[in-house]
Amino acid sequence: MKQYFILIFFLALISCNIEKQDSKIQEDVAFLADDKLEGRGTGTAGERLASEYIANRFKKLGIAPKGDEGYFQEFNFKPKTGPHSEVKFINQKEDGSITGRNVLGFIDNKAENTVVIGAHYDHLGYGNEGSLYRGEKAIHNGADDNASGVAVMLNLATKLKKENTNNNYLFMAFSGEEMGLLGSNYFVKNATVDTKKINYMINMDMVGRLKDSTLAVYGTGTSPIWRQTISSLNDDFNLVEKESGVGPSDHTSFYLNDIPVLHFFTGQHEDYHKPSDDQELLNYEGMYQISDYIFSIVSDLDNNGKLVFKKTINESESAPRFKVTLGVIPDYLFEGKGMRIDGVSDGKSAEKAGIIKGDVVVKMGTIEIVDMMSYMIGLSKFEKGNSTTVEVLRDGKIVEVKVTF
Repeated sequence: MKQYFILIFFLALISCNIEKQDSKIQEDVAFLADDKLEGRGTGTAGERLASEYIANRFKKLGIAPKGDEGYFQEFNFKPKTGPHSEVKFINQKEDGSITGRNVLGFIDNKAENTVVIGAHYDHLGYGNEGSLYRGEKAIHNGADDNASGVAVMLNLATKLKKENTNNNYLFMAFSGEEMGLLGSNYFVKNATVDTKKINYMINMDMVGRLKDSTLAVYGTGTSPIWRQTISSLNDDFNLVEKESGVGPSDHTSFYLNDIPVLHFFTGQHEDYHKPSDDQELLNYEGMYQISDYIFSIVSDLDNNGKLVFKKTINESESAPRFKVTLGVIPDYLFEGKGMRIDGVSDGKSAEKAGIIKGDVVVKMGTIEIVDMMSYMIGLSKFEKGNSTTVEVLRDGKIVEVKVTF
């Protein structure tokens, strides 16, 4: 009987520890998405507070620093001076320059190769370029974009301590993603590990809004092993796969250096790049599920050695160019016919025409809209000031509206 009570005690203790560990995901989001960080704009005091928090989390987990100075890798750059200009990295801080700061933690298993697990931690501050908000100045807390990815990254760091030791693990919180993948771009050109020894890179960007168990995984064509691996280990998700290693997040910087990548994403929403992207709207249970799924992938590949890299088609190069937009947020996870709308921007063409969230665009002028590509082709036919008829599917019925771009 005594042994029975001892067993019960230890099981309860383990349960409490697991619960405490899992609760860290919500605690991490709560800190990073707090108003006191003022939206974590690149180079701001709020971003510095976030970087120090992440470094301290690494330290408490017993994860070694791997930056240029402790956990930090700083980089200086001159921001864009116009919509068609480029960001320029510079060697030292100058008038008008900005200093970003990557945060790097390392588990050294004395292995031949290293797996990179990353997420950007910067956001838009009080709005700046990229905001879709048109109201008074307000803090953009970026709970989903991308406190969620950082929290899952830290949870994976906890799981991988002394586990799956056939690779080393480099955990990275990137700065400057919102300004053009700056932190990841700088790292691959100034890496603190041998990039030839990087096995693969996993990126989490906006993983906090899991809905209908639908999870997007991009980069599935960047190694021959990816498709079979993610499929065989999936029990919980409706996966939406895309082969390309090029996309609007930090995995792109690694793919362009011939490193296999996977990018996890739960979809855009009407709070994207707005002050309303707050912590209470996140699906924390979904974030635990995603963390467990990624951990199962890393575990399954532990004995596979270095993955084979494969180039993919750059979908952005084949996409048509267009000068106008509807002013909507597409549902990138929608797999039906047409282009489903996940959000409508205030004051833009779609809202003025009466288009609403949930509508599925099926025709634009004479162009049948069957997917995202045909939607972009449709947009490319118009210029500012043009008007056209747009047909949307709403509650099972076709609704026709007139749109002026």
